[in-house]
Amino acid sequence: MESTLLEKLKNGGNVYGTCITSTGPMWPSAVKKTGVDFVFIDTEHIPIGRTEMAVLCQQFRHLGITPIVRIPCPDPYLACQAIDAGAKGIVAPYLESVAQVTELVGATKYRPLKGKILQNYLSGAVRIPENMQEYVAKYNAGNICIANIESVPAMDNLDALLSVPGLDAVFIGPHDLSVSLGLPEQYDHPEFEKAVSYIIRTTRAKGLAIGIHFSLEPERQIQWMKEGANIVVHSFDVALFVQKLNADFDKIKRAAGDPAAGDVPTASNDHSLIV
Repeated sequence: MESTLLEKLKNGGNVYGTCITSTGPMWPSAVKKTGVDFVFIDTEHIPIGRTEMAVLCQQFRHLGITPIVRIPCPDPYLACQAIDAGAKGIVAPYLESVAQVTELVGATKYRPLKGKILQNYLSGAVRIPENMQEYVAKYNAGNICIANIESVPAMDNLDALLSVPGLDAVFIGPHDLSVSLGLPEQYDHPEFEKAVSYIIRTTRAKGLAIGIHFSLEPERQIQWMKEGANIVVHSFDVALFVQKLNADFDKIKRAAGDPAAGDVPTASNDHSLIV
């Protein structure tokens, strides 16, 4: 029986994963060797089509790694498509309203119900029959409903957003959040750190899991785990490849007496996939 990531989160455990952007056939087995619990497949910012997403989901599921897919926009039909492709977790970006979270819950927890009947069940206007509740619970077992919280309006409405029944977890989008705060990419700014701490504390107080994605120093992950984050979404395949190859070449070049890239100051770090 497939051990679900959701079970680990419900039991209060930490889970570890990374973002995958490559569709190369050798990557899934390589990722398996790292011992990650999940992979984050981002279809919002990465040019991955529906077929490629399905292949990745099926490959990682086969290897016992949970695929979590971020859909391009808060659309319940896109969420259902990703689950049909093999995703077990769904992240919807830039959620700011209770209606958006409720729609995401409907898509991840109540499939295949849709339309007016689903709306009536979710709103409480009609009581869902016990046999139907049992059916959708079994049909969607292990599915994880995750809200991207990454804006000031979302923070202002956070308690209501996190109170929607069926929501399991939150991903903080640090890049978008920093921009929304008027502090673009200032991840060490006291106001940014205050905002992240508030989101983490509020989410954990609601009994939900939470993670934040950074592409560079692991120290940032450690910092926010100390604050209560229990989903580690660390870096992505391209960044890790560049970091490791640069470090290796710097060592080789210095040994050969050649100038190393690490000896030349750079204007900024690559935050291209901190989202």
